[in-house]
Amino acid sequence: MAAADVQHPPTGPTSTEAAPGVPDYLASPNAVFNDEGVKWRYGRAPDYSKTRKVWEEGKKMNHAAGSLPQLVENLVKNWEVEASFKPRLEDWRTIDHKNYSFAINGGPPQSGEHMLRVGTYNAIIAPNEYYSPENSDFASSHKTFKRMMPTFAWEVTEVYSGPPQVAFKWRHWGVMKNDYVGFNDKGEKIVAKAHGGPIEIYGVTVARVDDKVRLQDVDTWFDPLDMFRQIAPHGIVNKTPMNRKVDLEAALDAGFNTSAQPVAVTQTLAERTIPDNNGVKIADQHNQPGNQSTAPEDTTRKQTSNSTGQPADAFVPYQSTDTNKAAAEPTPSSSAPASQLVEAAATQGAQAEVEHPESNFHDAREQQAAEEDSGNATDKSEQSQVPASSGVTRSIYSSSVTGNVEDRIKSGQTGKPVNGTSPTEPTDTGTYDAIDKHLDGSAEQVHPHSHETEDAVRPEAGEAIAVPARAEETRMTHEEMSTISSSECPFLMNRE
Repeated sequence: MAAADVQHPPTGPTSTEAAPGVPDYLASPNAVFNDEGVKWRYGRAPDYSKTRKVWEEGKKMNHAAGSLPQLVENLVKNWEVEASFKPRLEDWRTIDHKNYSFAINGGPPQSGEHMLRVGTYNAIIAPNEYYSPENSDFASSHKTFKRMMPTFAWEVTEVYSGPPQVAFKWRHWGVMKNDYVGFNDKGEKIVAKAHGGPIEIYGVTVARVDDKVRLQDVDTWFDPLDMFRQIAPHGIVNKTPMNRKVDLEAALDAGFNTSAQPVAVTQTLAERTIPDNNGVKIADQHNQPGNQSTAPEDTTRKQTSNSTGQPADAFVPYQSTDTNKAAAEPTPSSSAPASQLVEAAATQGAQAEVEHPESNFHDAREQQAAEEDSGNATDKSEQSQVPASSGVTRSIYSSSVTGNVEDRIKSGQTGKPVNGTSPTEPTDTGTYDAIDKHLDGSAEQVHPHSHETEDAVRPEAGEAIAVPARAEETRMTHEEMSTISSSECPFLMNRE
């Protein structure tokens, strides 16, 4: 581990031209904590000192001051703080607002507004047998994961390419100190006992950046079930059917310790069962006078960095670098501003001049409005945001392969193309083939099956067909119906 945070760089560039200043969100992982005039989710900047302490002691990589891996690591850490704790998109400084989007595992690109509404966990995790964003709101999602694993440190392990297209591998790790309690894709409450062991996941991200090395297109790939397999290495230990018409945070607390009380129903049957996932609305409620609550990170005491002697989340340019590593040698590359900035940072190391770029949110909105007035609005801005009034929720199963499911639904409903999706797309594009012909056939052709039962019973039109007790269909139906809870199917009175 490093003994000091400040590294003396090699001799600077011989060029008489002034080197560009390095944005503060590249120089330190804690730059945005000091932003003034911004709105924080819990009324104040969060305390990441314990997480930074765990990162410093558990990281596998020691990047040189000003090296590309360290710049990328600091950028993503500042982005994560903004995405989790700045409920106003205009306060985000780490993204290029006009061109920003975020996608997981080849899924459809999502806007910054989407992540603010549903929360970082719900925007990244697809519904599965352990957890479902559809059955968790913003507050309960943070309680589920932050209570189980109080710190979840993150580092860059490898960088494969530099600006403007930055590809890198990352590592996320922590310790399961408390029970995992969450709601899965069937609405069941899942409890996995704390094992006190490590949880570690890896992934790859490809991000396009602008001339200030702000994030634009961000595409991330990782195994979404890897973390859950480590949470419950021997399988799920407890599943409880839950009435979805309850306070989600209270439901998480029920049974978490012996003093927990039964969860009371807080909604009538006539009310919606879908939780309110709007993180912006929740943040506004938290910031009302008298409603301020404690942020998850604020429950931990300040930690002191071993290498600086300062609080671990204090702003220290090029924090925790390896003093035995020389800064990267400048290499010839393109004259793009982002590349020049990275080269200057690598050449000057810890002596690089640090700047404080402001958010370009308002500039992006003004430019977008001007383009819309002139009729030259880019398709990018239209595709990255789903209209709130569309009436069709974006499916997490939409991808570059399957297309946008909600667009196909709307196209089928209206009979008109939506964002390039048409109900007669194969014919329109000339790709109509044998598979399309087969799917357009009769039900008997698409789903052929034996007619032995129908021939034996000979039902009249509208009559049901009895399936033999030993039939495979009977067995499968019985298994499926046996897993349905009363909360999912209220009319199953006697479980018959």
